Amino acid sequence: MSVAIALDGPAGAGKSSIAKRAAKALDYIYVDTGALYRTIGLAATRRGVAPVASPEVEALLRAITVDLTFNDQGEQVVLLDGEDVSGLIRTPEASMMASKISAIPAVRAYLLDLQRNMAKTHNVIMDGRDIGTVVLPDAQVKIFLTASPEARATRRFKELQEKGMDVRYEDILNDVITRDYNDTHRATAPLKPAEDSITVDTTALDFEQSVDKIISVIKENL
Repeated sequence: MSVAIALDGPAGAGKSSIAKRAAKALDYIYVDTGALYRTIGLAATRRGVAPVASPEVEALLRAITVDLTFNDQGEQVVLLDGEDVSGLIRTPEASMMASKISAIPAVRAYLLDLQRNMAKTHNVIMDGRDIGTVVLPDAQVKIFLTASPEARATRRFKELQEKGMDVRYEDILNDVITRDYNDTHRATAPLKPAEDSITVDTTALDFEQSVDKIISVIKENL
């Protein structure tokens, strides 16, 4: 039987990087569900489709294919109609589009089976906004990873700067606060901890300490 670890939390909490490192240490597959929503958001942007519930969005979903695969290093690769868009979806604009597109019930339904099938066939650490509450309600371990908005904005700001992107801290902080509001107030699958989840706050922890904490929580609860 495969093991599923659900890792939820707000934007910028470090879920992706922490889950990726923890998965490697535990020899699990890491599944970044946020990348799937970003990919659909990219498809909508390219086709001029507004990120609201509409026949146009439903037609978009019927017209595209979104797949997850892994490269030789075991890293997740996201494909949109066969094109590797893993790098194209890592911008603030893609982040905001993902927040809007993920509120559409048809989009969440479209991706649900893909996410659940990954957990059926692999030992996974899957991160997102509603993994423990909706996608994998029977996950063996559920973690809610969080940090203060300021800490999350600072981390994201440094990450984008290191990539050579021209960004302002104030803009990143505003994006974080806006995404928090959108994610917690949406009608479909709002961001909230599962009742049986374990909350881990990394505001005062560095990256390595955060990874160690997550691995420790997983081992203690399996």
